[in-house]
Amino acid sequence: MPDSCTPTFDQLSTALGFSCGEAGGLFELRSPFGLENWTLPVLELLIVLGSVLALVYAIVRLRRHGDPTNVVVWFGATAYLFIIEPPLYFPAAFGIEAHVDTMFAHNLFTVEFMWGRLPLYIVAIYPLMATMAFEIVRMLGVFRKCGVILGAVCVGFVHHAFYEIFDHLGPQLRWWEWSTDNPMNQPMFDAVPIPSVVVFAALWPMSLALCVQFFVGRQVDQGRRFTGLELVWRTVVIGLLASVGTFVLPIPATVFGMGSDTVRGVLYLAELVVLALVAIPILIRRWRALRVGESGEPVYSNGFVRVYSLVYLGTMAILWASALPDYFSAVDGVTDNGDPIGNLWYTLACFFMAIACVAAVFTIPRASSTGRRAEPDSASQPHIDA
Repeated sequence: MPDSCTPTFDQLSTALGFSCGEAGGLFELRSPFGLENWTLPVLELLIVLGSVLALVYAIVRLRRHGDPTNVVVWFGATAYLFIIEPPLYFPAAFGIEAHVDTMFAHNLFTVEFMWGRLPLYIVAIYPLMATMAFEIVRMLGVFRKCGVILGAVCVGFVHHAFYEIFDHLGPQLRWWEWSTDNPMNQPMFDAVPIPSVVVFAALWPMSLALCVQFFVGRQVDQGRRFTGLELVWRTVVIGLLASVGTFVLPIPATVFGMGSDTVRGVLYLAELVVLALVAIPILIRRWRALRVGESGEPVYSNGFVRVYSLVYLGTMAILWASALPDYFSAVDGVTDNGDPIGNLWYTLACFFMAIACVAAVFTIPRASSTGRRAEPDSASQPHIDA
């Protein structure tokens, strides 16, 4: 691609340790042992494996139980990715270079697409994160008891907790580099743009969950079966509308904060606070109701999400632990290697929230093979986790 090496991308890639000349081709494979550092292939394996297993689970559930919700979440998130990301990588090709400059650059991973712009793990992280957040909320019965909108708000909150653990670590370990000169990335929250903290961590999964549950999930809960063609067009529409939601939901910050980074940041964070104030009481209330058996409703289980969320959190804890020596020796927010650091205290808060969500789905009753309630400590009844 002749215009792939723009000045901003060249600057960002150089900071990450590679040049535009190394990032050639629509598709490229590299040795996992030749990457920038050992954390890159570990992250790649964690995310790609989890995404593949999430897809397998979704297909198995569709075949066994006629429930396409997980399949639609997976492909809807992937459709969203391919709508949102390419214009950010190649603004000139989409005619928006006068308004959008390169916002970030990913480092080179084992499997790469689009001239070094799109690692495979980024393709995989959208459906994996969306699946984990959506299914935790679904297991707690939020959609069934509280409706589509409040359920989507809770998905955005849960996704935010899981994603920000990753988001605040990436710049220090050179998984990607943000363009801090780009006004669209302002204001910054240490090493992370506040728009990323709010829009990509909370609002886009909220938008996706709203569309998935409205077009598919709520109707599946009512017993409806979809044909293959119906699922295809609904998934495409979900990806498109979720993309629109990503621009609509942050409007208070993008419009009223247009003239000031400070005002824009405050408005972004205000949206996040509202999201948390709505979601936290709902999630706690639903956990308590299921835990003590007040609701008397059918219980939905997802064994994959329960287990892999622990794998994700455990691996991220190890990666964070490996980064702490450089983190604590950083001066003015920059390590000795010249890498920006994220916010450890915010990350710990996100760890706490994510662990609490996982603990919640481990301590509620699971579904028995008949679809009836089974006690959390029951070992005698079979469970449908797929």
